[in-house]
Amino acid sequence: MSPAPGSRRGAATGRHLRVAIAEDSAVLRDGLAALVERRGHTVVAAVADGVALEREIALRHAAGELPDVVVVDIRMPPTFTDEGLRTALALREDHPDLGVLLFSQYVETRYAGRLLAGSSRGVGYLLKDRVADVGDFLDALVRLADGQTVLDPEVVSQLMGASHGDDGLSRLTGREREVLDLMAQGRSNGAIAELLFLSYGAVEKNVASIFAKFDLPQDAADHRRVLAVLRHLGVGEQGAEEGQPPGSFGG
Repeated sequence: MSPAPGSRRGAATGRHLRVAIAEDSAVLRDGLAALVERRGHTVVAAVADGVALEREIALRHAAGELPDVVVVDIRMPPTFTDEGLRTALALREDHPDLGVLLFSQYVETRYAGRLLAGSSRGVGYLLKDRVADVGDFLDALVRLADGQTVLDPEVVSQLMGASHGDDGLSRLTGREREVLDLMAQGRSNGAIAELLFLSYGAVEKNVASIFAKFDLPQDAADHRRVLAVLRHLGVGEQGAEEGQPPGSFGG
């Protein structure tokens, strides 16, 4: 059976995605669009600011053709501060299943925390200067469309530095912290085993220990993974405080 229009799962499984891009640099915007389409995906919108992106998404939603993933720069017109993050938050509020990739030179901790706290499934944050492989970028889009979380290690580090409180982190062993770091990057148990040169069973034991030390409920494993990552990033259930300006760090 063919997937219905707007079906994210069907697109991700077939490795054909519908992608929308918001990037104020015309050169980078056109380059991203060409890259995505050259790899067999479809760019349904390529715009220069968050307002235009929200308008395009609203039109696509009304037509039953919601994109699988949106790629959003953070600093866009008119103020070049946090327009992209605010757009991402608004889009996720209206369309919780929409994959969102923040693609920026900067780590904005406050609003990024809010975005992850709402639901980290299908949320990604990559730094432009640190994406060295085209394949990794395109793989991130597919993973986001599939509901995974994709975070640059530097983003994880900055969010951890901006967090407060312990929330059980001090009880983790060094190996468990390594495993949790990779979980925060959206890695599967199999990928973690390969990267850390561990057996799959050893990774499972570390993940189970992390869940236990964080006192996470006996829910579905995927749900507990998300909770563990949020705890790792210091993101509470309600996200960051309202009315606070985002912290900025060079990427």
